[in-house]
Amino acid sequence: MADLRSALGAAEAYRVAAETALADRLTQRPVDHEQRAAHGFAWVATTVAALEAVQGWVEAGQGANPLDTKIATLAFAEGIGQLVGGLPMGQNEMFRPADLGIGAAARALAEAGADLLDADHAATRAEIAAALADGHWPSETLHDADLDAIRDQFRRFTDAEIIPHAHGWHLANALIPDATVKAMADLGTFGVCIPEAFGGLGLSKLVMCIVTEELSRGWIGAGSLGTRSEIAGELIAMGGTDAQKAHWLPKIASGEILPTAVFTEPDVGSDLGSLQTRARRDADGAWIIDGAKTWITHAARSDLMTLLARTLPDAKGYAGLSMLLVPKPRGTESDPFPANGMTGSEIEVLGYRGMREYALQFDAMAAPADALLGGEEGQGFKQLMRTFEGARIQTAARAVGVARRALELGLDYALNRKQFGQAIVQFPRVADKLAMGLVDFVTARELSYAAARAKDSGKRCDIEAGMAKLLAARTAWSNADASLQVHGGNGYALEYEISRVLCDARILNIFEGAAEIQAQVIARGLIERRN
Repeated sequence: MADLRSALGAAEAYRVAAETALADRLTQRPVDHEQRAAHGFAWVATTVAALEAVQGWVEAGQGANPLDTKIATLAFAEGIGQLVGGLPMGQNEMFRPADLGIGAAARALAEAGADLLDADHAATRAEIAAALADGHWPSETLHDADLDAIRDQFRRFTDAEIIPHAHGWHLANALIPDATVKAMADLGTFGVCIPEAFGGLGLSKLVMCIVTEELSRGWIGAGSLGTRSEIAGELIAMGGTDAQKAHWLPKIASGEILPTAVFTEPDVGSDLGSLQTRARRDADGAWIIDGAKTWITHAARSDLMTLLARTLPDAKGYAGLSMLLVPKPRGTESDPFPANGMTGSEIEVLGYRGMREYALQFDAMAAPADALLGGEEGQGFKQLMRTFEGARIQTAARAVGVARRALELGLDYALNRKQFGQAIVQFPRVADKLAMGLVDFVTARELSYAAARAKDSGKRCDIEAGMAKLLAARTAWSNADASLQVHGGNGYALEYEISRVLCDARILNIFEGAAEIQAQVIARGLIERRN
């Protein structure tokens, strides 16, 4: 393990060199004019943070599982290889040391990591693939019996209630059945982080990660259903009045109320300061809402909208935004939007089904006089920002679950598909895909857990959350793509589950802040910390 610790120290020094180089550039030009350099630095910092997480994981295991050390070795070899040779920021965008003028630092890192970079890791990859083929997986214990029991409970539920049905639900574009939603509620899915005083479990963000990961392994729609409750619950718990907390939180925690987040508008993605939906008081004090929203997940079957609207029209940008808690009647298949003043149309999508996406229109829709979150106008953007850390950590957990399912499907197919007289898992290019998919999965998982632990410590962790989401989303896509390649032509057929997983994986780089937005947040945040 000493060689990995030494390599990690060199990687951390490289990160410092990249940060210094970017900071120097930003004294001359704003970050928006240095996006490639800034985003490249974000990827450098994320890669080093991931190696730190892997190092912590393998040392905590103390060698109990010999597979762990092999995975850590490949994670370091690949991570350092990308740092010095080229980090993939996108399918056709590579960040190289020259983009920040840190070629000398890259050469120093290459020298420090020479043993890892110069070694032939083919045998290690083959050993990892063989272990997978024999049913052996790396350590996943969190060194806490209660946490491990929660994982086991949700894994059994997913295996029994989600995986056998998910692909059929996807192909039918069906909503997750009410009976399944109730079963999830009975397990406590919707109240994991809601305080016990309000009917929740009062558990940590790390537990939320475990629950989301396991449900998303079965279907991203199942894992994502809890995201609505996580966002609404955190908004209300952190910013609501005592009356709002007492009224809404127990119902959200029990699953009686299914919330939906209503933020995005047409032509307005991450630029929330440009939102145009208006809310005004009428003569009786009720709120009247006018405007349009889009990409609203689970809008029809939900009972509560956390809706961001402009209530102070004379205040510019974010200052005019307020968060409203808007109750609505639950829709049905025949009448999805029965509320007066509210209409909607479904947006048909490739994947991420089970809740459905909608474009919404509001024409004098009424909300109660006490709908204003916290009872104070102009706080909506600040209230929302406080939830982004948890939401992005949970999105990372969703991506980790998708990445694992993709790997499981690729492995199962490789074990059972025979070509040229043997299972295709025996072919090195197939085995390599499985081995590296496992390495990437573990790396993303451990970085996500590290972000959750940072959140649980009570410190600001927008950077850690952004890193976890950035890496895990890439891992979900690369694992899904590799698994479909293992399936060959069959993977392109709708009847095979991997076709759904690929579509589901693609959205992870977009929602809850696109990869480019995450990189911008990370770069800016780290430079601000430096200053």
